[in-house]
Amino acid sequence: MLHCGPTLAGEFIRSLTVTDVFTGWTENIAIKNGAHRWVLEAMTGIEARLPFPLVGLDTDNGGEFINHALIKWAGERDLFFTRARPYKSNDNAHVEQKNGDVVRRHAFHYRYDTAGELRLLNELYPLVRVRLNMFTATTKAIGWRSNRNGRKTRIYDRPRTPYQRVMDSAVLTPERASEFARLFNDTNPAELTRAITAIQHKLIALAKDKTNAITAGISRAEIAEAPEPISRAS
Repeated sequence: MLHCGPTLAGEFIRSLTVTDVFTGWTENIAIKNGAHRWVLEAMTGIEARLPFPLVGLDTDNGGEFINHALIKWAGERDLFFTRARPYKSNDNAHVEQKNGDVVRRHAFHYRYDTAGELRLLNELYPLVRVRLNMFTATTKAIGWRSNRNGRKTRIYDRPRTPYQRVMDSAVLTPERASEFARLFNDTNPAELTRAITAIQHKLIALAKDKTNAITAGISRAEIAEAPEPISRAS
């Protein structure tokens, strides 16, 4: 997800989102730009934070993912590596949904391009990670049924948090299960939300006026470059 604000010009921060399709467990990390070195560093950090082993990647077609460096990284870990089809955005529907529900909801649409903003984003995401995965229940589509009019509608399972789904899957080692159980028991959701809000206010203070100024500058430039209206003699 690009934090470019109203323009792609210059260098700006990006957020990397990784979502497990089966459990919905989601990790986010902010990186300085799309350079391969930052993507590799971020993926190594996410791999360490996941509660279960990483077994594969399915990425979009951006050059930050489809490159020799990341393919080599996946090969060294014996991970399967697939990619979405070009112009088929629904191939990555789970990640696209999280980009909106998680990244834009918590980090907004401002332009972030400074070291201070990068630091704040990477203070924000670990807190969001806990609230999202431990305390935010979601449903998963598990089939179809026909309604009284013969139209097919989705069937969903009962609401479960990603943490509960991970625990149900029985893939955790005893050590990891104990680690996440302690995290769950020791976390006060109200305090967690207050901490998230405090960081968000800092981000807004840094980026709102800057983003609005860039937007206003672009609007003025578009007006200045617009062709003169054609006058007609009456």
